[in-house]
Amino acid sequence: MATTQECRAALDKLSDNLARAGDDVRGAAALDRSLSCHVTDLDRTFTGRLAGGRIRVDGVRPGPPATKAQIRLAMTGDDLVALVEGELNFAKAWATGRVRLEAGVRDLLRLRSLL
Repeated sequence: MATTQECRAALDKLSDNLARAGDDVRGAAALDRSLSCHVTDLDRTFTGRLAGGRIRVDGVRPGPPATKAQIRLAMTGDDLVALVEGELNFAKAWATGRVRLEAGVRDLLRLRSLL
């Protein structure tokens, strides 16, 4: 089981990957939205912002998200690490319910190029 520190490192690596991505992905990630990632097996929620093509993690708290972020993710810590490492396909994980992504329709349409 991935630790809280490993999950935080995975989110930081995801942010770095987005910053280095090509124009099509960088454009999709150029949203300015609040973000939460609930790591279900650790029962911890990372909160922050997706802005300027990067993810900025502002904090981590126990339990599910306290407020409703504009973009909401939920998954196990192992799945988060596997996604960032390229070992788990996001679209398949989302389709099978291993990963939950909730956002407004416009945001989902923009984010689909990241998938």
